[in-house]
Amino acid sequence: MQPLKQEAINAIAKLPDNADMEEIMYRLYVLENIRLGQQDSELGKTTPAEEVLRVIETW
Repeated sequence: MQPLKQEAINAIAKLPDNADMEEIMYRLYVLENIRLGQQDSELGKTTPAEEVLRVIETW
């Protein structure tokens, strides 16, 4: 696993040269949320799909 700083640098490097700050920030935001989701999954901090569907049905 790469250090977070290097992950951010790699993500930014893959963006087009004309990417604006909003695109850069959004890419980093998405990557951070994916990382946190993976971390939660590894720790067993997940909600079964059936439970999520029950909650959605009450909306």
